[in-house]
Amino acid sequence: MSERTVEDITAEIVDAAYHLHCEIGPGLLEAVYDTILAKELERRGFRAARQLPVSLDYKGMRFRNVGRVDLLVEGQVVVEIKSVEHLAPVHLKQLLTYLRLLKLPIGLLINFGAPTLKEGLRRVVNGLAPSASSRLRVNQR
Repeated sequence: MSERTVEDITAEIVDAAYHLHCEIGPGLLEAVYDTILAKELERRGFRAARQLPVSLDYKGMRFRNVGRVDLLVEGQVVVEIKSVEHLAPVHLKQLLTYLRLLKLPIGLLINFGAPTLKEGLRRVVNGLAPSASSRLRVNQR
């Protein structure tokens, strides 16, 4: 399989999550969505590690298992899965912390508890260079 960009990977993850949300709908436990999404991504030819432990090094101290990433796709994209009525700011912070600890550029927060996937999907970046042309970006200084 050829090397895929993080944009290609995230597009496939979103597509798989969209179909999963449409076919099953909201209301199940996170573990169900986690398992099915991982299997669907594997069926599409991706490596998807589930429940990957995250460690922290701080001033010479090593802390193991400070958290668990729901999915790590192709070793490049973190997927954090929720099944709640509304996402809270802490959910986005959790994903950003995982990205920083793993030194990865991009993650997806997917809430299968939302009425539509569009309402429950957030893309979080950690120092990722913009992929859009500078003429297309907004809020430039």
